[in-house]
Amino acid sequence: MVAMALILVSCSMSAKSEKSEKNETEKNETEKVAAQGEVVALNKADFLSKVYNYEKNQTEWVYEGNKPCIIDFYADWCGPCKKVSPILKELAAQYKDDIVIYKIDVDKEKELAAAFGIQSIPTLLFIPKTGKPQIAQGALSKEQFVEQINKFLLGKKSSL
Repeated sequence: MVAMALILVSCSMSAKSEKSEKNETEKNETEKVAAQGEVVALNKADFLSKVYNYEKNQTEWVYEGNKPCIIDFYADWCGPCKKVSPILKELAAQYKDDIVIYKIDVDKEKELAAAFGIQSIPTLLFIPKTGKPQIAQGALSKEQFVEQINKFLLGKKSSL
């Protein structure tokens, strides 16, 4: 009986360590993609661990990331979303050392879209390291993105 219990415990411990290793590997992969200057797709689990755990912090915004970020709530069938996508790819490469750009497919991640009250797409969430996020609806130009990134996310003064 005792031997059987020890076997079961060791199996469950092994499964837990494999799961945590898998989570750590997935986290490292996401960080590598972001570091290479690419837009990173998020699901709910990634969002909770990398951006904001709204299940744990229901009354207060607590950003989980270590760099400011932009989140693009989009859908594959959305025309304006298709216009924004290449701009975000360019910006992800241009600002790879300073910010992370994420995208969330509202058709696949309905709970996340509902949690943020997303009713039109594209909707963009600009999240600084500290402070509250800002939201923008509709397709922005590259210039508008650069202005938001520099002023709001990175706190740079305008060069004008």
